[in-house]
Amino acid sequence: MDQVTTLEQLLATALRRIAELEAALATMAEENADLRRQLAKNSNNSSKPPSSDGLKKPAPRSLRGKSDKKSGGQVGHRGNTLRQTPTPDFVERHEAAHCGACHRTLTAGMAKGMERRQVFDLPAPRLEVTEHQAAVYCCDHCRAMTTAGFPDGVNAHVQYGTRMRAAAVYCNVGQLIPEDRVCQLLRDLFGATSLCAASVANWTRGAANKMGGVVEHILARLTEGGVRHLDETGLRVAGKLHWLHSICDSAFTHYRINIKRGAVPTFLTGGTIVHDHWKPYYAHMSWVDAHALCGAHHLRELKAIEEIEKEPWATEMSAVLNSANQLRCEAQDRGETELPEPVRQGIVTRYMAILAKGLAFHERQPPLAKSPGTRGRKARRPGHNLLVRLRDYRDDVLRFIADFAVPFTNNQAEQDLRRSCQRNSACGWSVHPLPCPDGKTRPFQVLQNQPGNHPLGGDAVRPVPAVAPQRRRSAPRTWHRCHP
Repeated sequence: MDQVTTLEQLLATALRRIAELEAALATMAEENADLRRQLAKNSNNSSKPPSSDGLKKPAPRSLRGKSDKKSGGQVGHRGNTLRQTPTPDFVERHEAAHCGACHRTLTAGMAKGMERRQVFDLPAPRLEVTEHQAAVYCCDHCRAMTTAGFPDGVNAHVQYGTRMRAAAVYCNVGQLIPEDRVCQLLRDLFGATSLCAASVANWTRGAANKMGGVVEHILARLTEGGVRHLDETGLRVAGKLHWLHSICDSAFTHYRINIKRGAVPTFLTGGTIVHDHWKPYYAHMSWVDAHALCGAHHLRELKAIEEIEKEPWATEMSAVLNSANQLRCEAQDRGETELPEPVRQGIVTRYMAILAKGLAFHERQPPLAKSPGTRGRKARRPGHNLLVRLRDYRDDVLRFIADFAVPFTNNQAEQDLRRSCQRNSACGWSVHPLPCPDGKTRPFQVLQNQPGNHPLGGDAVRPVPAVAPQRRRSAPRTWHRCHP
């Protein structure tokens, strides 16, 4: 009897130990799967930036699929190339002295025509020094000294002019060159030997502050109504993490820098906002009329579910979203403003059927093991989480087929943030870029890219004729009396 009791106790202990080992094995299997999932993510199947791919960068593959168009220039595309100008700056005549066949002497009267070739090149770089001389007068009546006024902007005995400042700001803001390298560039090209990085930073800040009216106008245009794109990205200012928030549409872009990522633009009212389903956009922006979710983010997540989790419904959902976007584009090309109701209902029906199929698949899966000591709701697999989100926010996901003003993706916001990300990677921000949290250097860059606007000034690309020194009348400056 004692032996039976002992065996039963040993059996119970062994079964309990087996259960513990099975639970530990299940936990380790889930941790292993999670680590493999993280390792398998890249810029093609997640929101990770391409810079995180390192040397294992995957081959580029479009999420939109193949189109029926041939690669290269399309029909109707107007090419552009370097062409001869009818008004060259300099003309050099080249004459031949001997015949190329018989080597006899050639004269000017034998010339029958002229072959023209033009070379476009930069002029020899050099700084031009303009000396401003203000005449000093002594009044014959009251013996007061009066000095003529200098032009606006001429404030020091020696200083750099507006074109040099504009070139420095353009290199720093437009071409993402750090301040010290801007100094080296202008020193090598134009001989600006006394230029320092602090001057470049001050000029950039001054150019940004002059954009105050432009920024206010842009913000007013983006505040109320219409379709707006929202996104945010991290950047380091003086070694500290800050967040750059953007609001944009097809015409305007506004930037705000804040130390908090959750400082979303709660002041927006009306219209539709397009974003990537970051929760604060839903939680703190209740004054807008509607939300639309980025289709490119969904396609990347679906691609990860397809490649990593091997769930079949993800491929079908990607096909439905791409097909819906294709139908919408074709309708827009035909000049239509909305999809026919049967077509739209067919897309919604297929969408819901795939969701039901995916949810049924996950209901058949064994529940995930809960780590000891953890609290909160029951853990779900990534595919299950995506299915629930696509189900609960169906109208926002499919907003692009209900309203043609809403695009399929949030690419506009991501493209507008790309330059700031490149700036952060190339040279960073040594100090807070502006005294207020509004990014004003970008409107400067956008304005100088418009037709007719040159970064170095309106006449920077036109030859300036040489003129004799001119007398200019300006506001006088009176000094103390002089001795007779």
